[in-house]
Amino acid sequence: MGIFSRLGTLIKSNINDLITKAEDPEKMLSQVLLEMQQQLVEAKKAVAVAIADEKKLQKQYTAETDKAKEWERKAMVAVRAGDDNLARQALARKQEHENISTQFQQQWIAQKQAVEKLKDALRLLNNKIEEAKRKKNILIARKKRAEAQQQIANTMQGLGDTSAFDTFDRMAERIQLMEAEAEAGAELAGELSGDTLESKFLQLEQSGGNEDDALAELKAKMGLLEAPKGGEAKQLGAGAAGAASSGGDAAKGAPKQDLSAAADLGSLTAEDLKELEDLDLSELEPKDAKKSG
Repeated sequence: MGIFSRLGTLIKSNINDLITKAEDPEKMLSQVLLEMQQQLVEAKKAVAVAIADEKKLQKQYTAETDKAKEWERKAMVAVRAGDDNLARQALARKQEHENISTQFQQQWIAQKQAVEKLKDALRLLNNKIEEAKRKKNILIARKKRAEAQQQIANTMQGLGDTSAFDTFDRMAERIQLMEAEAEAGAELAGELSGDTLESKFLQLEQSGGNEDDALAELKAKMGLLEAPKGGEAKQLGAGAAGAASSGGDAAKGAPKQDLSAAADLGSLTAEDLKELEDLDLSELEPKDAKKSG
């Protein structure tokens, strides 16, 4: 192979490669459909012309047939008039029109058959164009899906590079270091001010009891507070006993309202106050006091 032939082949291959790369399937399909639509329009025009010719031949055939019948009628008139020579001439003219009519009939039948074939071809072409439109939509959808998959693949391929994840890890380490330095600075500042221990206890006092207080407030709002139990009852009893013993003789013989006042000092409940009011304090007096009495 000569150098010029090789050069020509190389140029053609490069041009074909450029054309192939430049081809956009969606644009190419649209262009093909446009050309097919134009061909359909031209085919419709051709079929319309063929149909017009068929109608024209039919009319000519009908006209020649009518003329033949007319000359036959004239020949009958000549025969009735007794003019046989004129009748023969009329019959000759009739034969001419019948011959022409036969030719037009043959042409009309052939044209009619051709028109039917053209109509079938036109319907077939129209169906193919409609099918091409549907295929175009499907092909475009497949093209877009393929492009999306390709884009995702390219993105995943780019993420396959560990440099991006290494950057994330390094940034996370830097943030952890910054947090540690901030905590160390805050702790050092607390130690220098001498308020570290106090702040810890203050934080403990603020954090403790919040849930219990919230629960007690909720129960009080719902009217579900119960009477003190267990240790609280013992403390209340101890408070009542202390108040009674410290009162001594002052509690003896005191009116019930004084007992209530004394019980209030022990922070007794209403039930405890009722029980103290009904209690006979004389049984609690010393035996010497009874004897002296």
